[in-house]
Amino acid sequence: MVDYTQLIAAARAAHARAYAPYSGFNVGAALLTTDGRIYQGCNIENAAYPVCLCAERAALGAAWSAGERSFAALAVIADTERPVPPCGMCRQFLLELMPDTPVVLANLRGDQLVTSPRELLPDGFAPADLLDKPKA
Repeated sequence: MVDYTQLIAAARAAHARAYAPYSGFNVGAALLTTDGRIYQGCNIENAAYPVCLCAERAALGAAWSAGERSFAALAVIADTERPVPPCGMCRQFLLELMPDTPVVLANLRGDQLVTSPRELLPDGFAPADLLDKPKA
């Protein structure tokens, strides 16, 4: 059983390191591997808005770059009324690399919702969809 309390605390610590001078909307994430390592990520904005990096993709990118391929849970936190939902781009990213991993959505008030990438993006575009395309 995953200790979501510890994972959410790591996401909250990442939240404090976010760089969000344009939106003022800090987001933190923490990804737990099956062998107990935690990779943190925070959102990093940029004056050229499309180049911004979300916390979820930052954490998963750090873990993947370090060679990790097996994940136990991801926690995402922000100062929102409800547990913070990932954006569409993050949902697609998570679906591709960790489709069945539990995702704990949280807010700074302590509300939590446990879901998964498959639940967050039902019928999402997947690698198998590329295999079904006609060959040129």
